[in-house]
Amino acid sequence: MDTTLKLESTTSQRDQAVEHTSQYLRNGGFEEDLSKLVAFKTETASQGDIANKRLYLETIIAPVLEELGFIANFYPNPDPSAGPLAIYTLVEDESLPTVLMYGHGDVVPGLEGQWEEGRSPWVLSKADGKLFGRGTADNKGQHWINISAIKAVYAVRGRLGFNCKILLETEEESGSPGLEAFCRDHREELLADVLIASDGPRIRTDRPTIALGARGNFNFDMSINYRESGRHSGNWGGLIKDPGIRLAHAIASIADERGSILVKGWRPEFPSNRIRDLLSASPLAKATEANGADGDWGESELTPAERVYAWNNFAVLAAKLGYPEKPVNAIAPRAWARCQLRFLAGLETDAVLPALREHLDERGFLDVEVTPSRSTYWQGTSTDPDNPWVQRVARSIAATEGTEPDLIPGIGGSLPNHAFYDLIGMPTIWIPHSYNECSQHAPNEHIRLDITESALKIMTGVFWDIGSENSGGA
Repeated sequence: MDTTLKLESTTSQRDQAVEHTSQYLRNGGFEEDLSKLVAFKTETASQGDIANKRLYLETIIAPVLEELGFIANFYPNPDPSAGPLAIYTLVEDESLPTVLMYGHGDVVPGLEGQWEEGRSPWVLSKADGKLFGRGTADNKGQHWINISAIKAVYAVRGRLGFNCKILLETEEESGSPGLEAFCRDHREELLADVLIASDGPRIRTDRPTIALGARGNFNFDMSINYRESGRHSGNWGGLIKDPGIRLAHAIASIADERGSILVKGWRPEFPSNRIRDLLSASPLAKATEANGADGDWGESELTPAERVYAWNNFAVLAAKLGYPEKPVNAIAPRAWARCQLRFLAGLETDAVLPALREHLDERGFLDVEVTPSRSTYWQGTSTDPDNPWVQRVARSIAATEGTEPDLIPGIGGSLPNHAFYDLIGMPTIWIPHSYNECSQHAPNEHIRLDITESALKIMTGVFWDIGSENSGGA
């Protein structure tokens, strides 16, 4: 990858902008501002927090961006049960490229009382080089890093040098209900040359990651319901069907003993040589004790990195049969399991369950009912790694960090990237600012200060270079 940048006359100003964000973190400004974001209790599952979500968009984010010339517009969610959205728009010149940024202001439940050292999820605290609080990693801290980088470019250059749109939603943790409809309805307002956003963890803590999309996510229930109540296992054993055994065999037909998917319609094409080359440098390229990967699990012809970033994965998330807390000598009347498929681009969400239904019916499991567990799902997506925008961003990060970023087809988890990549239509670039051990979705959620400083610097460099005539960004 060519890491040479033509910065020439703007080099000193670029360095000044990058240093500006470093000082912002070191002098406590970032911590002070992030504490205001964390203090807003915007739990995604609580209807009572919809008012807080709107206040977050209107009173915390909007004033900062309006000082830079952004125009803020606020919208109710197309799903009346879900939280609001906002679009912040800055048009400097119609002839300049336009960058769309995305983030979400909602968070998972705070889990008060479960945090170490008596911490509150709604009060930002610092210890051991980390900032603790709900939303620090997912996603308030991440979109605030990007907004702070925008501010740094503006502070030094007096303009961005490109047009910018920022979409913030408040229901990502619930599967982004209403987002697809919103993006369809506001496509022209959101249209841009590229999406640059941040969520999820880096592959490794000492090197930035560029993810080009995300795997899709489909959760579903498998269940068998034979009778109203249990029957004595001595009197009825051998006479009536056992739903636990039947469901266990149905699940076992989906994946083999090492977790390799057996459903024909769920198996993707093997990764291309280009993708395999990109993933060969990943810490997960080989299964080792250090990275925690099991060498005897997953598709045997793939490396651990390829199984996570370039393959589909089936998982059983939960199961129930009988009375687990107090087992009795009875054949249970019913059995249930919640399962999940993480999948690449190429498999449509509306094809997931029909493929499974066909697979089960062919094997005689007509008694197994399969139903989706929620109403909205995310599609798998991935931008071409050779897209000019991807290469431009990668060069910029390399110029700031002095090392090339890890480039992966998409994160192993899921994001609503489909709304931007497919529905609006643009290349998508995700630059995560967290790390795997951040306790995301758990007590003690945090971000590391060293990674945050790196993130502030690389994002400032990226936005500076996009707006610099000498970098080719215009």
